[in-house]
Amino acid sequence: MAERIELQKADNSIDAVIDEAREISRNQGISVADVLISKKNVSEHDFLKAMSRRFGISVKQEIPASDIKTDFTRKVSIQYLKKHKMMPLENSEEKYIAVLDPTDLQPIDDLRHILEWEEAPVILSTQVAILSAINQAYDQGGQSAEEFIQDINEESPDSIISEIEETADLLDDTSDAPLVKLVNIMLSRAVKERASDIHIEPYQNTLIVRYRIDGVLYNILNLPKKIQSSLVSRVKVMAKLNIAEKRLPQDGRIDIKIGDKSIDIRVSVIPTSFGERVVLRLLDKTGMIFKLNDLGIDEGRLVLFMDLITSPHGIILVTGPTGSGKTTTLYAALSTINNPEINIITIEDPVEYQMEGIGQIQVNPKIDLTFARGLRSIVRQDPDVILVGEIRDKETAEIAIQSSLTGHLVFSTLHTNDAASAITRIIDMEIEPFLVSSSVLAVIAQRLVRVLCPHCKEPYVPDSHSLMKIGIGAKESELPTVYRSAGCSACMNTGFRGRSAIFEMMPFSDELKKLVLGTSDSNQIRKEAVKEGMVTLVQDGARKVLDGITTIEEVFRVTRI
Repeated sequence: MAERIELQKADNSIDAVIDEAREISRNQGISVADVLISKKNVSEHDFLKAMSRRFGISVKQEIPASDIKTDFTRKVSIQYLKKHKMMPLENSEEKYIAVLDPTDLQPIDDLRHILEWEEAPVILSTQVAILSAINQAYDQGGQSAEEFIQDINEESPDSIISEIEETADLLDDTSDAPLVKLVNIMLSRAVKERASDIHIEPYQNTLIVRYRIDGVLYNILNLPKKIQSSLVSRVKVMAKLNIAEKRLPQDGRIDIKIGDKSIDIRVSVIPTSFGERVVLRLLDKTGMIFKLNDLGIDEGRLVLFMDLITSPHGIILVTGPTGSGKTTTLYAALSTINNPEINIITIEDPVEYQMEGIGQIQVNPKIDLTFARGLRSIVRQDPDVILVGEIRDKETAEIAIQSSLTGHLVFSTLHTNDAASAITRIIDMEIEPFLVSSSVLAVIAQRLVRVLCPHCKEPYVPDSHSLMKIGIGAKESELPTVYRSAGCSACMNTGFRGRSAIFEMMPFSDELKKLVLGTSDSNQIRKEAVKEGMVTLVQDGARKVLDGITTIEEVFRVTRI
């Protein structure tokens, strides 16, 4: 460009460069920041430093999450703020506006007027920090269908909703662009919010969409009842289900890509009194494989776990309800021992994580590829380690046990409440007790507790009754300080962000093996395990409460059985 700015050496300061940029800004209708930074003539750091010195404005390299509110999202469009790179912020002391370019006066004045923040001062911040804060505010601020769409799409939200009409359940109806757009937004937003499930629930006068985030359901959308039929049909078409069949439950699967993420969605449709109810379970196939250190296992038991997963043969069972992180734990174990010297094969329903160097088989009941049948074939593939997604029946249990007795290390899961109950469950499948005591190396029970948001958690001293709920006994004069949830914009006002596991590890000692030969009573097995030093789920949860990781109520919620 003819007016290209050259940074002067020695005698000319950056202020002179800024003056030149302001002239170009007026002539070309672009901001001073864009002239300087986008042309790579001045670094953003130097630009902010010069602007701070010239106008006497402070610089914040990072915007505090606690200052990001969502009230303004109803009054100002996300595109306007992103275009002018400015963000209204608020804390207990003041309201202020973060900007990249303080010379862009008109938009700043307009924003003050719209929000009625006439006296709000300006601070400087980086482009990355401002745009991140804008995205965070609008992600958390949209509650209605209209706001939900406005967050992501520049098109008029009213037109999108109004164009989705109640129509017959025909395949060509689902090609309606606004409806396709609405479903796509629902899915992409769910991935962005780290949701594990989407619930589409019909009621008499409305259609509610809920996301399960960190194990808890949140209402996200209230949609018009008239679009129910078309919305369900669109999901059915994506999952290759029969859109004409509304009387029977149906299950299907959708594979989508959102950015660089490959998402596998399991779809379940059931008929209810007010129409078909849909649940979509989202599995990020490109998701990060956790390491054992990331799971929340304390150092002492981590050593025990490492000894177990490097055993030459035997069965390691992980138990817990659906969604308690069993598969994640097993994959963390596999990633730890995975190397070219051993052959690892898995059979799962579905394959939840893709891992290099491991053979993974997907169960397919339609062609009679069950856990039992697949497991029989795996044994003939000369494996060293086998992962069976779940032991559901006697046949699978028998083959898994035989495999462990013939030199294979077998990992699998069961749905039981605690570690001791897993033994009762296997014996209930008509497996001989002597086979159980010979093959099982350990049973690990686990739950997921929500982790307190680091930005807003607050300390307090609980009463002794609350502490007793999770097995902590303390005198009134010695009550410990723990933390509770508060809620801020960084955690969608839930007080929590992310989850951690609590564990109950029951290695099979000689005493436990003898006990199993004589009884399958889970209470007796549990008592013996505790006597030998087993840390229970509640005790592990109590440790995390005292460490400030989670709350008393959260541990009580997931361990109450």
